[in-house]
Amino acid sequence: MLTSTFSIQEATLEDIRLAFNEKRLTSKQLVEFYLEEISKLNPILFAVIETNPDALIQAENADRERELKDVTTELPFLHGVPILLKDLISTKDKLSKTAGSLALLGSIVPRDAGVVKRLRDSGVVIFGKASLSEWAHFRSFAIPSGWSARGLQGKVNPCGSSSGSAISVAANLVAVSLGTETDGSILCPSSQNSVVGIKPTVGLTSRAGVVPVSLRQDSVGPICRTVSDAVIVLDAIVGYDPLDEATKTASQFISKGGYKQFLTARGLRGRD
Repeated sequence: MLTSTFSIQEATLEDIRLAFNEKRLTSKQLVEFYLEEISKLNPILFAVIETNPDALIQAENADRERELKDVTTELPFLHGVPILLKDLISTKDKLSKTAGSLALLGSIVPRDAGVVKRLRDSGVVIFGKASLSEWAHFRSFAIPSGWSARGLQGKVNPCGSSSGSAISVAANLVAVSLGTETDGSILCPSSQNSVVGIKPTVGLTSRAGVVPVSLRQDSVGPICRTVSDAVIVLDAIVGYDPLDEATKTASQFISKGGYKQFLTARGLRGRD
């Protein structure tokens, strides 16, 4: 529960939403805080490749929308929350999509990735691109995990390939990030950085607009500090996308009402 000494550091999505509702925090203040943290820590951690030059504008727009609507009933849960995306995920804006490689710097994408479209519909602030193992660690198995030509070497022993996504959340550079996994690329950096990653079943989240490795294995998933936060983000990005055929079958198995309904405080009691 929030108090008058509320701190953005370590705040959960529930905390942030409540602070928005009680007018103790704005999206602009949240973005400004994360930008300041990135300016101080990213030269050491190398977790963020670039931030969105329009992030503050998006945040101000979210704040104006919040003035006109009730936060708890009329706005999506993630409304106004900044989110970092692994630099395999396309955004049709001023951000690049390079897979961490100088070879793709300046490339132009035709549209937002499927998961980004869903996030925009949820009112999030597309905050920037997280570093990674270049080309999802398929540039070469000889390069260190967490290294790319654009992002340099993520610290410390971050695992990969969603290294920057996990480092950023662990270091309070952002509360929410997205990673991708082909073979351990969400689960390994999440474990290594003591955060929570969910690797969804293939087809549960769209891969359209994401640099591919294997269409039989690739998946996009959330990386957050808590299980609850990760589930909230998962609910926002799952679903059918006509540009990813795998989602047609998988979307039939999404629980009505989403996954948040299954969060219980004693959910793991008795489990081995």
